[in-house]
Amino acid sequence: MLPRELEPEVMDTEAEARDYDAMDFAEVNRAFVADFCRVWDTSAPVLDVCTGSARIPIELIRQHPGADLCVVAVDLADHMLTLARRNVEAAGLAHRISVTPADAKQLAFPDEQFGAVICNGSVHHIPDPFACFAEMHRVCRRGGTIFVRDLFRPADRELLTRLVQTYAAGANDHQRAMFAASLRAALTPDEVRAAVARLGYGPETVQQTSDRHWTWSAIRSYYFGKEVAQN
Repeated sequence: MLPRELEPEVMDTEAEARDYDAMDFAEVNRAFVADFCRVWDTSAPVLDVCTGSARIPIELIRQHPGADLCVVAVDLADHMLTLARRNVEAAGLAHRISVTPADAKQLAFPDEQFGAVICNGSVHHIPDPFACFAEMHRVCRRGGTIFVRDLFRPADRELLTRLVQTYAAGANDHQRAMFAASLRAALTPDEVRAAVARLGYGPETVQQTSDRHWTWSAIRSYYFGKEVAQN
């Protein structure tokens, strides 16, 4: 297994934000939202952690246009937030999606405020993901839905190269480099299982769901401490 190589936590240059938003994640985003909707009971509001350019909340409301749904979209990167607000306005959804700065490791929301907490493709940016998982758990209502998906770290450099060639073939050099760095910084499914176990979630809640993604899909547990005591 490749060692984890951390990348910057905040993607906050104008070039990074622009190149990220320009990458074609439409199919991945549609699949994320469709998979989330299959396990979500439509409780609102929904919190989108590390929203980036807000493509996921826009897609969520497009797939549920008639629902009484509002989404709070948060990110730590100023340039991403600028793009997110622009995309939300362009989609005509500013009345349904609020975009606000927030640190995923220290969310400024009360306990159990949200009916669901989602996060797509961002956990690999966080040096200590447990802090992020603990905050998602804290702000989700008991019985609510937690749905998190991200890349996982390839076993070797040959697989990493193959994934970049397959999924970033049409990207520019900077975009390919960002994707490769994200793969190197990502967690393995077993690392995610170990982290969420500290919050009381079973290993079955974390599954490999594609050739490059893991997904943590869980009903928010009734345990409310920061960490389950380890035996």
